[in-house]
Amino acid sequence: MRGALNSTGGRGALASVASSVFFGGVYFVTPMLAPASAEAIWGIRNLVAIPMIALALISLRQWRFAAEIGTRIKRNPLLILPILVCGTIIMGQLWVFSWAPMHGRGLNVALGYFLLPLVLVVVGRFLYRDQLTWWHWTAAGIAAAGVAFQIVRVGGISWETLLVGFGYPVYFVLRRAMGMAHLGGMFWEFLLLSPLALFFLVRELVDGSTLAANPALVWSAPLFALWTGVALMLYVVASRMLPISIFGLLSYLEPALLVVASILIGESIQRGEYVLYGAIWIAVLIVVIGGLAQLRQRPNPS
Repeated sequence: MRGALNSTGGRGALASVASSVFFGGVYFVTPMLAPASAEAIWGIRNLVAIPMIALALISLRQWRFAAEIGTRIKRNPLLILPILVCGTIIMGQLWVFSWAPMHGRGLNVALGYFLLPLVLVVVGRFLYRDQLTWWHWTAAGIAAAGVAFQIVRVGGISWETLLVGFGYPVYFVLRRAMGMAHLGGMFWEFLLLSPLALFFLVRELVDGSTLAANPALVWSAPLFALWTGVALMLYVVASRMLPISIFGLLSYLEPALLVVASILIGESIQRGEYVLYGAIWIAVLIVVIGGLAQLRQRPNPS
């Protein structure tokens, strides 16, 4: 039993790291999609993700999860409402992730991703009673100090930061409470929002000016949507396979990579921000060292 749990945790950690790497790449290439609107980018991502999720469910022999939700909706059509709430939350996250780097607000979103794991740690400890070791608390405390310093330095928290930092925890809690914390739940979230996604995409195509300014969008936009769909599925898989507190701490890798992506696209880190980034990297290092030490101390199965 313990071996199975360890194996599940290992796969969850791998999915989390892969998701962070993919999202870092997404952040880097997003400005190349200009002048497409963030709404249209979200629309094509949503539409491309639906068959991707369906294919993943079928290949993993997990289509029963999506079918089960469909049966539940037939018995209680009002179930559509909380699914739409979850879908709207994830829509907002995907939208701001594209909008921010195209409008000079990338640092605010990055700060939200620094705040997110802290919120997940608190949620996991007090809502789900996750057990944390001393090095988890140490890493979370150092990261919290860095985030607090940054909040004081900039004089407040932007709406982008709040949307990311508190939107995802609400999303994960709602999905778990509804029994839909799996790809089947995501399939229905994206499916129910597909009419809105189609509207935004058609509006952009009818206008015509976007494609005239950047003809490469004909192939780059669908490829971008495919890429981000894989990243998002890995993120949800990791959230399901890992305790929410550990998942939150591993999530620090993503904003660290967003910093790298931001630098590569021309942004610069201000002198006052070194404290924040230094604290985050120290926290990540503690998590890695603590995890490796825990693995070495674990007795070998005989």
